[in-house]
Amino acid sequence: MLRNHSRILMLVMTVVVSLWWALPVGAANPAQPAADRPAAPVVDIGQMFKDGGAIGYVIVALSLVMLALIFEHLLTIRRGTLMPRGMAEDIERLIVAGQFKVAEERCRASSSLLGYLLGAGISEVELGYSAVEKAMEDAAAEQSARLMRKIEYLSIISTVAPMLGLMGTVWGMILAFMEFERKANPQVSELAPGIYKALVTTLFGLIVAIPAISAFGFFRNRIDELIAQTALTAEHVFADFKRSILLRKREERRTHAAEGVPVARRDPKAT
Repeated sequence: MLRNHSRILMLVMTVVVSLWWALPVGAANPAQPAADRPAAPVVDIGQMFKDGGAIGYVIVALSLVMLALIFEHLLTIRRGTLMPRGMAEDIERLIVAGQFKVAEERCRASSSLLGYLLGAGISEVELGYSAVEKAMEDAAAEQSARLMRKIEYLSIISTVAPMLGLMGTVWGMILAFMEFERKANPQVSELAPGIYKALVTTLFGLIVAIPAISAFGFFRNRIDELIAQTALTAEHVFADFKRSILLRKREERRTHAAEGVPVARRDPKAT
């Protein structure tokens, strides 16, 4: 499923980049003879970058940061990185064998999400399974918040980029309409270049914001999914440990009952 999500994200990015490099250059009226059709305006991408001015270059820089973040997140926020293959089985064997110290050291050395959760649980084994479960829940919440903060920069870029574009557009419109102050009755052709340049930064901002917010939503869903899967895997690793504690407590109750020793009432949910 995660691979399919990655393909969808890459497809969206490809479409956005394709639209960026294949901007519409004007539409012709098919009913009009070809000889009478006006020449379609030619969009010069290089000139558009120049017309964007300093604000346009800032937005372009944000787009490069966005692409770098997306590439880094695709490499790090994935199942193979957060849940190393075979780690759950290895730690489960060590726990069953009672080698808790070795298991904890291996978890700490892993530096993965699963290793962090299992290490937090193993550190509380002496207090029973309830303490283990609580420690892993706290660790999962902490790591989820850390990963969400990591992708928050994409959300910031998706907000800042169009705002910068709007600022550049407003400034460009101010410069364009200052023609009315210098000239009593300026022609539309004299205002059009300034208005065109003003709208370039808005276009740049939207081109950056759309893939940024899409990537943020994609990685947010991926984090939620991987956190849930990792927490469930960690619980399965301690399944035999939980069962052994329950069996030992049940055996103690039977022994006490056979010896006539009263058994203290306990919360049935406590283990």
